[in-house]
Amino acid sequence: MKTVVRLTAASAFLTAGLALALSAAEALAEEAPINPNVEEAKGIVKAFATQLQGELKTAIEEGGPIQAVGLCKERAPAIAAELSDKTGWQVKRTSLKTRNAELNTPDDWERQVLTAFEQRQAAGEDVQTMAKAEVVATEAGKSFRFMKAVPTGEVCLACHGSEINPEVAAALDEHYPNDQARGYSLGEIRGAFSLTKPL
Repeated sequence: MKTVVRLTAASAFLTAGLALALSAAEALAEEAPINPNVEEAKGIVKAFATQLQGELKTAIEEGGPIQAVGLCKERAPAIAAELSDKTGWQVKRTSLKTRNAELNTPDDWERQVLTAFEQRQAAGEDVQTMAKAEVVATEAGKSFRFMKAVPTGEVCLACHGSEINPEVAAALDEHYPNDQARGYSLGEIRGAFSLTKPL
């Protein structure tokens, strides 16, 4: 009975937290100054958050947070790939503590931005609207890069906190044997959306 209650509570937190992530994307879309590449990137972030939120909500309703773990593993990278094909941007998620190192390990620029995000949060900046945009030159040419910080909400704690339900933890261990993305606290920066557009 206690396990059912915990899973139900985790489901509620997951739904609420996904709404929080979408709200953050919407808040970011209202910020100035206006830059065509920045505005396009914000729209892609919002589309990513909206689609993933909808699919995870359905998974939770059908099978609880354990089913959501499996769906997230398959659909999050699939949505990123779909948006990349549709928009011409490279779309991904990244973190200093990855869950899927093969897909989400940060490159040097992303690592610098993630570290700077943590410093900006420590200085009091609101994570909900924290972002970085920059034109970066490499041997391959110039590209426009954009990152949007993802805060740890109640939703995230169900799978990324320090007190994870044993059944959910077992599902995470099965899907992500090298998982490092646990032990986060409410409000802590968990990672970021990262977008790149060749110029």
